[in-house]
Amino acid sequence: MRPASLSAALETAIQIVSAAARQHPADALLRKEFRTRRDLSPGDKAEVAHAVFSFFRWRGWLHGCSNADEQINKCLDLAKRFSQQPETFVDAELVDGVLPGWTKGEMEITPALARSLQSEPKLWLRAKRGQGSTVASRLCDCRIFGPGALSDIIEYRGGRDLFLTEEFHNGLFELQDLSSQAVGLICAPQPRETWWDACAGEGGKLLHLSELMENRGLIWASDRALWRLQRLKRRTARARVFNYRAVSWNGGAKLPTKTKFDGVLVDAPCSGSGTWQRNPDGRWTTTPEDVKELSEIQKQLLANVAPALKPGGKLIYAVCSLMRSETTVVAQAFEEDGGNFEPLEFPNPLDPHSPRAAQLTLQPHTFGGNGMFVAAWKRK
Repeated sequence: MRPASLSAALETAIQIVSAAARQHPADALLRKEFRTRRDLSPGDKAEVAHAVFSFFRWRGWLHGCSNADEQINKCLDLAKRFSQQPETFVDAELVDGVLPGWTKGEMEITPALARSLQSEPKLWLRAKRGQGSTVASRLCDCRIFGPGALSDIIEYRGGRDLFLTEEFHNGLFELQDLSSQAVGLICAPQPRETWWDACAGEGGKLLHLSELMENRGLIWASDRALWRLQRLKRRTARARVFNYRAVSWNGGAKLPTKTKFDGVLVDAPCSGSGTWQRNPDGRWTTTPEDVKELSEIQKQLLANVAPALKPGGKLIYAVCSLMRSETTVVAQAFEEDGGNFEPLEFPNPLDPHSPRAAQLTLQPHTFGGNGMFVAAWKRK
């Protein structure tokens, strides 16, 4: 549905597009704008968001467009055509235009990946254990991902604001991407164990770890940003998660505790290239220098947390990135230096019939979640 004043929506979209940068992602700018713009109806906001994300998704096709209005309108037309007639786009055309040229040295851009990056992202929910069918029936417009343990993974296809639902406020589900949920299942923490979520952020994976531990045992949660830990505190209170301890840690060699852990999850800061379907502005604001710098940070984080593991303890490395410098290169560097660790094979939790491996790459076009890389080791 188009807003009453399309020009006003386009003007807002142009402002967001112009201000977006690596330190100011488009989704954060949209949230900030919508909080202060009482004149925008829900339809207006949807139109603005669609225009902004369409612009960044189809920016590689903007040849010969001189002004911002023309650019956004062309991107909206391309998005509509791709949604209705995806077969009219040639594979080679998509592969060439979907990402900046420098990324081809860091990742394999297949036609399947290119098409997934140009598609609208799916919205995934994680229900409380055993509550998947109940949540799906209450919310409606849902698809349960799979049988057994996978029945608590839900794709939501409706249009409701899920944050306003009674089920969300009662802690029956969390909004969590499918691939992010896979990381928790790979960690497989057990009740009464002691874990460390070293880069906990706002706590999405910590909530899942606690659920898997049946809220028993202890999880240390650390992050360099205190404001993220404050948001984590609010999220854990709503979800009734109490078996954690939050502490500030800057990622350095001086660890926040002398505790020895059964498991450590390093969900490291990264380029976020695995989320470029959901956050397409990142394609154009991330640079090769960013990836190189982040790769060194990731290597250092693994080296610093390694001594905190008990003998036999699990070290899980995860990044929502598809860049070689942040995935296989980091894992190889750790294995060359980490003499006390050996690769730990695990099953793909989203495909129980696949062979076990010590590394896993989840592609956006395979299961419909973010791109994710996971590697696991065991301390000897």
